[in-house]
Amino acid sequence: MKKIGIVYNQKPLSISYAQQLKAKLPLYGLTEISVGETPDYVISVGGDGTLLSAFHQFQSSIDQIQFIGIHTGHLGFYTDWLGSQIDQVLQGILENEADSVSYPLLSVDISLANGQKHHILALNECSVRSHRKTMVCDVEIKGQFFETFRGDGLCIATPTGSTGLNKSLGGAVMHPRIEAFQMTEMASVNNRVYRSLASPIILPADEWLILKPDPSNEWIDITTDHLFWADQTIESIRLELAKERIHFASFKHMHYWNRVESSFIANLKNDSNYK
Repeated sequence: MKKIGIVYNQKPLSISYAQQLKAKLPLYGLTEISVGETPDYVISVGGDGTLLSAFHQFQSSIDQIQFIGIHTGHLGFYTDWLGSQIDQVLQGILENEADSVSYPLLSVDISLANGQKHHILALNECSVRSHRKTMVCDVEIKGQFFETFRGDGLCIATPTGSTGLNKSLGGAVMHPRIEAFQMTEMASVNNRVYRSLASPIILPADEWLILKPDPSNEWIDITTDHLFWADQTIESIRLELAKERIHFASFKHMHYWNRVESSFIANLKNDSNYK
């Protein structure tokens, strides 16, 4: 019997669909997981933010799980299904109709001055900022010094995360089949004294970044997806594509660029002011 995990937000519509899911699982020979169990499928009910929460909740067993997103608002990049299609989703799971589509993840390793290390995976991006003042940070690429960055911060994004904060910073939108990740700058300081590249860079799967904040930074804030971390004693942050990947159960195909168009452009076609 296939095991299902259900993650949902606290909006009334999401709660209603989640309750319907729970009630219908036995009708399709499926069972909801108990605490501590690893599911075969995780069904997220809400939006992309809810799916991000589900991803981090099951991060430790990410390679064993397929995710399915049911949206209760606008179509997201990770949520393909409507609440009215619950039966179609469950029937597809029962009959093994789904293809598995996998996307790259970002590996984030934080080293503290006291020797402690912390490992986090990110589905969308990791942003690094100074808490109160201009961040000063050395950037190394594949073990070699690249630049000293001065500015508000840096954003390192996966291909699927490239449509989020990365895009708002002027980064490129990357197709998720591209095995690479991207670094964009936030309000970099560039003048006759200080200079950085002031341009997004895309790194291949066999390279890595190491960020070394200057000790003069009072606090460094690190955000991975929606998770926040702040510390005074961060020595370095290593970022690279993870060995793990996230897997989605795909019952229907939507071309990636159609999804990008529907999210950022499509509504303009019906706007009388659009030329």
